[in-house]
Amino acid sequence: MGQSFSEWVSTASNFVWGPPLLILLVGTGIYLTVRLGGIQITKLPYALKLAFSKNQDQSSKGDISHFQALMTALAATVGTGNIVGVSTAVVLGGPGAIVWMWVSGFFGMATKYAEAVLAVKYRVTDERGQMAGGPMYYLERGLNQRWLAVAFAAFASIAAFGIGNGVQTNSVALALKTTFDVPLYISGILIMIFTGAVILGGVRSIGKVVSYFVPVMIAFYLGSGLLIMIMNYTLIPDAFTLIFSSTFSAEAIGGGAIGAAIRYGVARGVFSNEAGLGSAPIAAAAAKTDMPGRQALVSMTQVFLDTLVVCSVTGLTLVMGGQIGTGLEGVELTSATFELFLGPAGGYIVTIGLVLFAYSTVLGWSYYGERSIHYLFGQKSILPYRIAFVLVAGLGAMTTNLNLVWALSDVFNGLMAIPNLIGLLFLSGVVIAETKRFNQQLEIENRKVS
Repeated sequence: MGQSFSEWVSTASNFVWGPPLLILLVGTGIYLTVRLGGIQITKLPYALKLAFSKNQDQSSKGDISHFQALMTALAATVGTGNIVGVSTAVVLGGPGAIVWMWVSGFFGMATKYAEAVLAVKYRVTDERGQMAGGPMYYLERGLNQRWLAVAFAAFASIAAFGIGNGVQTNSVALALKTTFDVPLYISGILIMIFTGAVILGGVRSIGKVVSYFVPVMIAFYLGSGLLIMIMNYTLIPDAFTLIFSSTFSAEAIGGGAIGAAIRYGVARGVFSNEAGLGSAPIAAAAAKTDMPGRQALVSMTQVFLDTLVVCSVTGLTLVMGGQIGTGLEGVELTSATFELFLGPAGGYIVTIGLVLFAYSTVLGWSYYGERSIHYLFGQKSILPYRIAFVLVAGLGAMTTNLNLVWALSDVFNGLMAIPNLIGLLFLSGVVIAETKRFNQQLEIENRKVS
């Protein structure tokens, strides 16, 4: 029975993440890009300036700053997908998968912008005076479809325990066991202590911790990858040649390899940056902002940083290493490549990166799950949820095989996209109207400055 159930879950996962959903995800991104006039190009410099400015908006309604909201969302998305997911995509789809990861990231920026506009516009203040927003609120208050809102919240609550918790802590524990021989139960206890200490304090506590932790973590991993590129800069032109030739060559198109490259590149790109899944707007809704458009631009930079920066460093390093097709995959392939360039230190860098990325994902997703549970069951459900979340974090670390949990949470993660994309498409007129209103405000601000 267990085997047949596993097979059923695997089939469901392949169906949910199959071509229809991927086409809908990228198609929504293309549609929004056109309607918003390529906002991810025209407004990216301003968006980055807004995200990393020292003068963050502290006076507007909200719980955390623009920067903390961005770091909470980045904490959740810069995870094992950036190390393990990229190598899986390259092994299954060839080096050309990286191009399709970039494509999904580029259009995903418009999707992420639209999600955040709606999240801030339709957010509410809960009974404790904190902001509550995300797809469940724009589906109920914007689209008047409470059943879709409930479906989204249910899917997100379940996904939070798998993709955002047990699966991640399991990756941490196995990486520490393999590299440093730390027993699984020790990792489990430590993870429970560190997770509990942060999430029991709620969104302000999470925002504070990730605003210090996430920049250091990304700089550590990016710095190592960039060091490899600088030390081996002569390999970079050949790496780009291989990536693009395996994407658009006659053999790739004729031999069907392009289908695999698109499927795995887009799927792993979306899996990493979560554009269209509806998770990040939950964090965006907590931000202190005077207008939806302002926080939405900050949210848009998350996809840029996650997919077009961090994933690109992993992908380029893997192609430069030339170990694709040797039978290695996942974290082993990334570790072997870093070791090839940096010696034994390379393996430690990947392990430490994986541990930090996975732990940050747990912190970010704990908030997504909490807001979803709160939407379904109210304030009384928050403390039991937090305790359960901490326990699952420990159990995930102590379990040896989580393939079934991974596949199950994969299904619910994909299902989140369906109600969310319905909301985005039907409320796209609201996104356009809010964007026009924000652009008019920007013009007034620019005139004052000049």
